[in-house]
This record gives sequence, C-alpha cells and structure tokens, in this order.
Amino acid sequence: MWAYFDTSALVKRYMKERGRREVLQLLRRYDVVTSAVVSVEIRSALRRRASEGTLDAGRVPEILKRVETDRPYWTLVEVASEVLVAAETLVATHPLRTLDAIHVASAQIFAARITKPALMFVSAGARQIKAAVAVGMTSSHVGP
Repeated sequence: MWAYFDTSALVKRYMKERGRREVLQLLRRYDVVTSAVVSVEIRSALRRRASEGTLDAGRVPEILKRVETDRPYWTLVEVASEVLVAAETLVATHPLRTLDAIHVASAQIFAARITKPALMFVSAGARQIKAAVAVGMTSSHVGP
C-alpha cells in the first residue's frame, strides 16, 4: 500500500517533534511516495532549524546521510508539466503555497495511476490536507 508523504511529514522521521510517532507508524505500514523536490526541501528545513537553533548544526550531516540511505526506497514523482498544470489548478481554488501545491498535485497524479486502495496523503500542513481531501484522497494530519 502507498502513502504520499510531503516534506513536512517526512522530515519527522528524522526529527523529534510533534507528529513523529504517527509518521513512524505510517512508514511501517505504507510505501513512501513523494515529490522529487523532497530532498531539497528536507535539506532546507534542516538548515533552517539549525540557523534558528532548534537543531544542533552538527547533526545535519548525520541526518542527511540517513535521508540518502532511505531515498532509494521512496517512489519519487518528477515535477513534470503534468504536475505543474495540476498544481496551477490547485492554487486557483485552494490557498496553497507553490511547493505545497506541487506536493498535492504530485500525489493526485500518482493516485490516478494506481488501483485501489486510495492513496493516503500525509502532511503536517492543514491547507494541504484540506486540498488533498477536496481532490478525493484520504489523509492523515500529523501535526504542525
């Protein structure tokens, strides 16, 4: 079974923060699908946390190594024109940021390619969850 993990959810695998327990449980039950932008976003999130002082900067290389070890097991959805068109449609009707829309659109495109059961969308972002549900996906909100 597949679940789409956006960056806000997937980063919880590597960080002790609210929602981590739920993410770890979901990662045991589902195969990971995510956007090809996830590695850039994870690196950005880690650097931001380090500069804010909520993550020891010395841990960043170790976490990035774990991400690199995990990445071959993830199914990545390329940010192709089909995804961008779907993201553009989403931002016209939902209050989503650009990368959030790309994640929902990537999940939507992947979901259209698989058979039942429906793809679960996992995110810490309430707006993304709302948009994913609006386009027919089940969802799991894993905290802020």
